[in-house]
Amino acid sequence: MARALVLATNGLATAHPNPRVGCVLVRDGAIVGEGWHAQAGGPHAEAMALANLQSSAVGATAYVTLEPCNHHGRTPPCTHALIEAGVTRVVYAVDDPNPLVNGGGARALRAAGVQVASGLLAAEAAELNAGFIKRMRVGLPLVRVKLAMSLDGRTALSDGRSKWITGEAARQDVQSWRARSSAILTGIGTVLADDPRLSVRPAGPAVRQPARVILDRELRTPPDAQVLAEAAEAGVWIFTASTDAKRIAALAARGARVESAGGAGPVDLARVLRALAQAGMNEVLVEAGATLAGALVEQQWVDELLLYVAPLVLGDRGRGLLNMPEPPSLAQARRFEVIETIAVGADQRIRLRRDTSCSRE
Repeated sequence: MARALVLATNGLATAHPNPRVGCVLVRDGAIVGEGWHAQAGGPHAEAMALANLQSSAVGATAYVTLEPCNHHGRTPPCTHALIEAGVTRVVYAVDDPNPLVNGGGARALRAAGVQVASGLLAAEAAELNAGFIKRMRVGLPLVRVKLAMSLDGRTALSDGRSKWITGEAARQDVQSWRARSSAILTGIGTVLADDPRLSVRPAGPAVRQPARVILDRELRTPPDAQVLAEAAEAGVWIFTASTDAKRIAALAARGARVESAGGAGPVDLARVLRALAQAGMNEVLVEAGATLAGALVEQQWVDELLLYVAPLVLGDRGRGLLNMPEPPSLAQARRFEVIETIAVGADQRIRLRRDTSCSRE
């Protein structure tokens, strides 16, 4: 199963909107086939493992990181393929939360006389597909907010200059998190101030670009913004409260998909996130300023913080990390737990997960 999990990571940046899945076929103590799910519409991990067989699968055990599917989608059911190949035992890590599967795969295998066991390395497998699992269970994507700060918690000088707080290694590290995300979300303030592309670099024909999502209540996104340069390839969504037909048409002509999200107040974050989930987006990476990042944290939409800490200080006039109201008490503060800390060049990357003991979910 550990090997199957390693194989599943081959689809980390490409399997979207499907889960990342690996499969290892073992017979007489030896691996006879292995595979992973590379991309939607392509063979599932079980099918690839069977296609890569070095010898017969009759009597083999299949180790799969996710419950095998038992429905016809873009590809045939994996349960049928395993049964027809003569596999006699299937061990999978976690149940597939997709309502089209969710226990049906295990039942179909047992009905055909195949031994089935589950739960092996379940935590590791669930971590690999945390976004997919959340989307299937609650209709929301996993929201990961990327932030970079100095040792004293500042993101920029008082005049807004921030290039570059972190080093080149940290900036390259961000690219891997962009690549695995279904979408990158930002606010209009960032678009106007920085004119970012929000793309995976280096780009190329083999690189899947995530969708770009802009929250723009008054529809101020310039039609010549760099984020729209690759709209046709990756897709750009703009959520707005504006009904200005001329501006909508200008942005649509550049390939943007303009969606209504809110009235006179701020863009409705719940509406945005549900729309992204309905479009099949599992993981959303937020790269935004302190206002939007603060709102997401305050309203408890954030699952993870990806915090890059640079070994420098900017002083008390520098810009802060999150704009949000002070909690009434320390007991009511938004809390996160550190799940990973690693050095990235001269900087530290701290990954934190929201304390869900008081979660909205």
